[in-house]
Amino acid sequence: MERRLTEADGRIALRDHIVGRAMQARLRYGLYIDTEAIMRILDDRQVTRYPCGLRYDAAGLEPGEFAHAQPLGDRPADGYCLFIHPALEQQADLLPLVIAYHLVTINYGEIATSDEAELFGATLLGLEVEEYYEALCEIADHLSQ
Repeated sequence: MERRLTEADGRIALRDHIVGRAMQARLRYGLYIDTEAIMRILDDRQVTRYPCGLRYDAAGLEPGEFAHAQPLGDRPADGYCLFIHPALEQQADLLPLVIAYHLVTINYGEIATSDEAELFGATLLGLEVEEYYEALCEIADHLSQ
C-alpha cells in the first residue's frame, strides 16, 4: 500500500530542513554567532538562499515590530531588504537575534511561520526556543516604550 504524504509530513520535513540549515551555519561560522558572523551568513547562499541587504528604517514596521523582510521584486531571487528598527543600529549585539528570526522568511517564504522562525533562530544561536522567544519579546517590548 502506498503511503500518501500529509501536510503534517511536509511541516516535519520543513522543520528538519530548517534545523539542518541552522546547524550547518553554526558549524561553518562558529558556535557563537555574533554580529560579524551574522553579516557573513547573510552573504552565504548556502545559508541565506536569496540576497538580503539591511536598512535601519522604521518605515513599514508595525508597532512593536523590530524588523521586516521586504521583497525587492516579484521573484525571491530578486532579493530582500531587511528593514530594522533604527533604535537597534547602536545595539549590534542584538542584531544576530533579530536577523536570524527573519532568515526563515527570506529562505522559505510564506510557508514558514513564527514557529519555524523561532526554531531556526534558537538553533542558529544555540538557545532553547523559549529562551530565544523571550529575548525577542524583550526587544519588541523595549521598542514599544
